[in-house]
Amino acid sequence: MDFMSLFQPIPQPDDAVDKTRPLADRMRPRTLDEFVGQEHILAPGKPLRVQIERDDTGSLIFWGPPGVGKTTLAKIITRMSHAEFVEFSAVLAGIKEIKQVMADAERARQYGTRTIVFVDEVHRFNKAQQDAFLPYVEKGSIRLIGATTENPSFEIISALLSRSRVYILKPLTEEQIVSLLRRALDDKERGLGDLQLEADDDALRKIAAYSSGDARSGYNVLDFAATLAKEQPTKGARPRITDAIVTDALQKRVLMYDKAGEEHYNLISALHKSVRNSDADAALYWLARMLEAGEDRLYVARRVVRMAVEDIGLADPNALAVTLAARDAFDFLGMPEGDLALAQAVVYLAVAPKSNAVYNAYNAVQEDVERTAQDPVPLHLRNAPTGLMKAFGYGEGYQYAHSLESKVADMQCLPDNLKDRVYYHPTEEGVEKRIKARLEEIRKAKAGSPQRHRDTEKKKSEG
Repeated sequence: MDFMSLFQPIPQPDDAVDKTRPLADRMRPRTLDEFVGQEHILAPGKPLRVQIERDDTGSLIFWGPPGVGKTTLAKIITRMSHAEFVEFSAVLAGIKEIKQVMADAERARQYGTRTIVFVDEVHRFNKAQQDAFLPYVEKGSIRLIGATTENPSFEIISALLSRSRVYILKPLTEEQIVSLLRRALDDKERGLGDLQLEADDDALRKIAAYSSGDARSGYNVLDFAATLAKEQPTKGARPRITDAIVTDALQKRVLMYDKAGEEHYNLISALHKSVRNSDADAALYWLARMLEAGEDRLYVARRVVRMAVEDIGLADPNALAVTLAARDAFDFLGMPEGDLALAQAVVYLAVAPKSNAVYNAYNAVQEDVERTAQDPVPLHLRNAPTGLMKAFGYGEGYQYAHSLESKVADMQCLPDNLKDRVYYHPTEEGVEKRIKARLEEIRKAKAGSPQRHRDTEKKKSEG
């Protein structure tokens, strides 16, 4: 049957290898036995392994960081299923291309040929593009395998999610990447074996550490390091990949970070929770991860100010001033010196006493504002700039606190429906311990006020 060019044949194990292809592509595992990592879903008896061996995968979503095997798994599944393989790039394909391939897949199904449609970066498809797959997934015309680095809950429509099984793929460990690099150095068919390279263990571990769990990144560095090693004078010895050569190949580590994606929120969450838990070392680490990856410093400064008011609060009122000063210092100094101001603020917040009492109090107030009737302001709290307003009782009964010896009037300041409501409950931390004692003084002053005494006597006489 005549398929359109989007149907890509899967190279079989005995196919000749094109050595001009990137090393990472040449070394792509062709069977489950060659696959490294993801034991939590691919070890014998694990769910995905069982589905693949039964040829009953259905539609799948692979969620994980780059270079952990999402595309490779899709191709292995296709080969084991003896299905046609269609690979879409969400960056290039539109609804027209999707519908054309779906029509071809339906025709193929009539001839007994199954089609697996693999969509790389499926999170980049908009809702209309994702909707275009639905009828064909429901009818079984295709098996859809989507790969995404973003949380599917946020990026993939619920109708497609409900018809797919989501598997989380984890970053590879350093040991796993080292084993893959060794395999590439030894493999004469697909790898670098013909070059007869030697490699120091420390050099390979350095590549693995700098790859951050991304096998593709590790292969790319190894390939470049091999080129550099071949250019070094060897005096008859086999060329060797050393730590110095790897350093030259790496140049500048590329940190895994997407300022608009989930990793952005993961790192700021880690920073905030480390500060909240008074862990200055962890807070500094997560801050550096964000800043070195190019995060917007103003965004970080805003979040640091938020930590000061949400997690430190009145336990250390100076925390807010420190964070605002850090923001101003960065504006004045710029990068990289201004980053130290943010680091100083983060450490200050981490070691400061903690209280979320004001945060909780304000949340409670918001709830009451939303759920209770909006009672009018008590008359004694209203100004009375006109005679008519005075005649209606505006300002009547107001007590000017400065005129009282205690400086505290026993006067209701909440509306009647919230009388005696208490929102703010200070902790025993830092300055709030003194605030708590002061609030107790205020309570006692109100209880001993002449007005409270008169009201008590009035109630007794009326009783």
